[in-house]
Amino acid sequence: MNDAVPLPIDTFLPYMRDVVRCEQSLRELNLMWRMIEASAKMNCPAEAKSILPTMAATRAGFNRLEQELVSSLVREKVGNVLDAIGTKAHYVIDIVVRNLYERTADVGFLATDRELCAFVAGMQDDADAIRLRLRAYRSKYTVYDEIILLDTRGNVLVQIDESTPLEGSTDPLIAATLAAEGYVETFRATDLRPSKQQALVYSRRMLHPDTGVPVGVLCLCFHFEEEMAGIFRAHRDAEERSNMLLLDGDNRVVASADERWIPVGATVPVNRGNDPRLLVYGGREYLVSTFPATGYQGYMGPPGWQGQVMIPVEVAFHGAASSALATVDSQVADGLLSHARSFCPPLFEIMSAADTIRRVVWNGQVMTAGQRGELLKLKTILDQISETGMRSNELFSQSIRDLYETVLASSLRESEFVSHLLVDLLDRNLYERSDDCRWWALTPELRQALAAGEMDIETRAGLDEILGFINRLYTVYTRIFVHDDQGCIVASTNPGVGAASVIGSRIDAGTLAAVRALRGEQDYHVSPFSPTPLYDGRPTYVYYAAIRDPGTQAAVVGGIGIVFDAEPELSAMLRGALNDREGMTAYFVDRAGTVIASTDPGRPAGSRLDIDPAFLALPNGGSASRIVVHDGHYAIVGCTVSHGYREFKNADGYREDVIAVVFERFGEERGRGAAVRREEMLLEESGSGGGIEYASFFIDGMLFAVPAASVTEAVPASAISPVSIGGRPERIGVLSLQRNGDSPAFIWVFDLRHLMRGSPAAIDSGSQVILLRHGGQDIGVLVDELHGVPGFLPEQIVPTPFAAHPEGLLVKQVIQASQGRILIQALDVAQLYACLRDPALPTVLNLTEADRHIDDRSGVTPLEKAA
Repeated sequence: MNDAVPLPIDTFLPYMRDVVRCEQSLRELNLMWRMIEASAKMNCPAEAKSILPTMAATRAGFNRLEQELVSSLVREKVGNVLDAIGTKAHYVIDIVVRNLYERTADVGFLATDRELCAFVAGMQDDADAIRLRLRAYRSKYTVYDEIILLDTRGNVLVQIDESTPLEGSTDPLIAATLAAEGYVETFRATDLRPSKQQALVYSRRMLHPDTGVPVGVLCLCFHFEEEMAGIFRAHRDAEERSNMLLLDGDNRVVASADERWIPVGATVPVNRGNDPRLLVYGGREYLVSTFPATGYQGYMGPPGWQGQVMIPVEVAFHGAASSALATVDSQVADGLLSHARSFCPPLFEIMSAADTIRRVVWNGQVMTAGQRGELLKLKTILDQISETGMRSNELFSQSIRDLYETVLASSLRESEFVSHLLVDLLDRNLYERSDDCRWWALTPELRQALAAGEMDIETRAGLDEILGFINRLYTVYTRIFVHDDQGCIVASTNPGVGAASVIGSRIDAGTLAAVRALRGEQDYHVSPFSPTPLYDGRPTYVYYAAIRDPGTQAAVVGGIGIVFDAEPELSAMLRGALNDREGMTAYFVDRAGTVIASTDPGRPAGSRLDIDPAFLALPNGGSASRIVVHDGHYAIVGCTVSHGYREFKNADGYREDVIAVVFERFGEERGRGAAVRREEMLLEESGSGGGIEYASFFIDGMLFAVPAASVTEAVPASAISPVSIGGRPERIGVLSLQRNGDSPAFIWVFDLRHLMRGSPAAIDSGSQVILLRHGGQDIGVLVDELHGVPGFLPEQIVPTPFAAHPEGLLVKQVIQASQGRILIQALDVAQLYACLRDPALPTVLNLTEADRHIDDRSGVTPLEKAA
C-alpha cells in the first residue's frame, strides 16, 4: 500500500464492524476514566494526589488512542487487502509474460524449419506430410490451438485445425510479417480465427531455403482463453470475492476470471500506485490494484498489458474467521507478539495501552495495601479503577487477539499463495523444456547426420550451426548437445576448450540406457537434479530425447541433451515471486528436504533445509502454512508441492516432485520462557480482609511476589538510563524519580532475573521496574511483567526447606494460591538487600545443593513437597 497517500478513514470505517465496535468501546472507557478522575479529585484529593498524574496520563492516552488507534487499525486492514490483491495482480501479468516469451522463441525457430520452408517455397507438395509434422509439433507444444502456413498472398497452404477450414486471409498482419525481420505479435479479431472474438497470433516470415527470399508466413495461434482460465482457476481466491483481470494498454479487459461480473471489452478504473482509495465501476465501489509488466528476459509482453484485481469494498474485510492462534504454541505466540512493534504497529499501540492500565491499577493497589481510615476512600476509587481496568483489559485482550489473528492469517495466506505461485512458475518453465528437447530431436539434419554414422568436419560444423541458432533463441540453456548411439557427444554449443571440452566425452551409462529405452517421439528423459560436468560441476536438470533413424522411424541413432541454466533461472523465479519483500526467503526443495535453489546464501543447492517432515509429505498440489521458529527467528512458513502443468508430470510418465517453501521472519526468538500465560494465573481471593497483601509479578513465566508494604510503585523499563560505571553485572542502570516537587533522586536498578538465574533478562516493551524500599533505601528491580496485589491468609504462606540455610537465599517462602493449584515464590526483601551489599552471598540455590536435598525415597525435592 502507498503510505504517502492520505487514508480516508471515514470512507472505510463503515465496512469494518470489528473496528467500529472497538471505537465505541474506547469512547465508553474514556468516559469512565474521566468520571473516576473527577471523583478522585472531589472525594479524596490528598490521598489520590500520587496517582492522579498517572490517571491523567491514562486518560490522555485514551484520547490519543481514540484518534490514532482506529486510524491505524483501518490502515492495517486496508493495507492487508491491497497487499493481497496486489500480489495476485502482479502474478497474473508475470505468469502471462513468462509464458508468451516462450512463444516468441517458438515461432522464431519453427519458421526456419527446412522442411516447412521447402514446402511453402513450392519445392515439395506433400501437404499431408507437412500437416502431420505440424501436428507432431502441436502434440508437444499443447499451448497452441492452431498452426497455419500461408503464402505471400495470404492463401492458406496448410492448417492443423480442420474444424474451421480456411482458404485464405486478408489480415494486414501478413504484410506486416513479410516486412518484419523478427516475429509479429497480434492480439485482436482476425479472419485467421473466425470463430473467436479475439486471437493471440505469433507470426514470422519464412524464407526460401536456397535464395533467402520471403516465400510465406507461419502463424502460431496461442490458446489464450484456455491459458487464462487455467491461471484464474489456480490463483483466484476460493471465496470468489474478488475478480482477476488482464487489461490492455487502454485499460480494457482482455481476460476476466468472471465475465458475468466484469465482461471482456469493458473499460475499468486502474490503481497503479496501489493507493488506499475506492474506485467506482458499474455503480459499485472497489479496492483495486494494478500492475504493469516488469518484463522477462527483455520481453515486456503485448504493449501496455497489465494485471489487475478488484474487490468490492463491502466484502473486502469480511473474510472467513481465522483460527491461526489456535494451532500456535503459547510460547511461540507470546514471543512473536513481543515483536509487534516491527510487524504490526497498531497491535503494539494496543499492548502499550494495556500495560499502562495494568500499571495504574497495580500501583494503586500497592498504595492502599494494609491501609485504613481516610485511605479507604481511595480504596473505593481504586476499586473503580480496577473494575474499569478489567474492562479495558478485556477490550485490549480481544482487540489484540483479533488484530493478531488478522495479521497472522494474512501472512499465512500470503506465504502459502507465494509458494503456490512458485511451483506453478517452475512447472510451467520445465514444461517448455520437455517440449523443446522432443521437438528438436525431430530436426531432419540431426537425424540424417547421426543415422549416417561417421561425421566429417563439415557435417559437425553444420550441427554446431543448428544447435547454436537454437541456443541463441532459447537462452535458458547453457548448453545444447547431440550424442551418438554410444553416448559420445559429437556436437555442442559452448563446448569448452582443451581438456574442458565436452566434445568426445560420454554421457553416463544409466542416462544412455534411459534414452535408448524411450518408446517414441512423445517420450523424454530427465536427469536427477545433481551436479554434472555438463554444467561445470553445478547441479541442474538435463533433458534428453532420442534421435531416431529417418528411414526406420524407430531405431535410436543418438540423442539430444539440453542443459537447463538452473542457477540464474531458478533464482530469478524465487526472487521475482518474493518481489523484494524484506524478511522473506524462498526455497525449492525435493521430498528429502535437499535444497534445489534458494534466496538464502547460507543454504545453497545441495544443502539440507530443516523443515517439518509433514510438509515434505504433502500430496501433489497440496499446500500448508504455519508459524514456526526458523534459524532462531519467529517465522511463518508456507509450502506447496508441485502438481504439473498440462500433461507435464501429469500424463507424460515423468515424476520429480519439487516443493516450494517460503519463510517470512518476524523477529528473533525470545529467551523468555513464558510457560504460563497471564490468563492462566488468575488468583482466587483469600475470602478474608485480614490477609497479607503481596505485590506479584512475572520472571521467565514464573510468578514471584514481595510484600506490598515494601513496594512504592512500578514504572516502565523504558525509563531506565544505562550507565557505563563498572560494578556488578546485575546493575543495569539508574532511574530518575521526582516526588512531591522535590529535586530529582537517582536510584540503582538491578536485573532480578540476572540475580536469580545468572543470565540477563531481555528488556522489551512490556518490561517493568518495581521500586522497593527497605531500611530507608530505595532500589529498582527489573521484572518481565506485573501481575496483581492479592491478599493471602497466613496459613497459605509456608517456609521452604531452605529457609534456615546458613548462607541465606532470596526465596524463603512459598505461597499456595488458588487452593494450592498455583505456587508463588515469595522474595525475602531483606535478604535481597543483603545480597546486593555483599556479592559473595548466594541468591539462588545451585543445582548441587538442591540435589543434596532430594528425598531418596520419593525422588522429589523438599520444595516440591511443600507445594
